[in-house]
Amino acid sequence: MKKNFFYISIALLTTFILSSCAVHSGFMNDSAALSSNNFKMVRYAEGTASTTKIFGLGGLAKNALVAEAKKDLIQNNPLKEGQTLANVTVDFKNSFIVFVMKTKVTVTADIVEFKE
Repeated sequence: MKKNFFYISIALLTTFILSSCAVHSGFMNDSAALSSNNFKMVRYAEGTASTTKIFGLGGLAKNALVAEAKKDLIQNNPLKEGQTLANVTVDFKNSFIVFVMKTKVTVTADIVEFKE
C-alpha cells in the first residue's frame, strides 16, 4: 500500500513539474489618421522583447518591455520621410512553468506612406 502511494505521489509531482500554462492578451491602437485615400501601405513591421522571472524576481516592468519591443520595431524598420506607423498592436504572452514566468511582448504595425 505504501509503495503504491509513493509511486502515485511521484507521478503526480512529475506531472505538476512538467506542466505549463500560457496566457495571451493584447490591444490595438490607431496611431495615424487614415480616413481618406491619401496613403499607401508600405510593409508590415514587428518588434519583440521578453523577460524571465524566477520566483517572481528579475525581469522588467511591462511598460519597459513595451518600450523595448517598440525600439526593436523601429530599429529593424526605420521610417523614411512621409512614413508613419498605423494600426499599432501590442500583444502579451505570459508562460508559466512551475516557479518560472516568461513574458514576451510583440509590437506590430503597418508602415504607411502618405502621398503628396
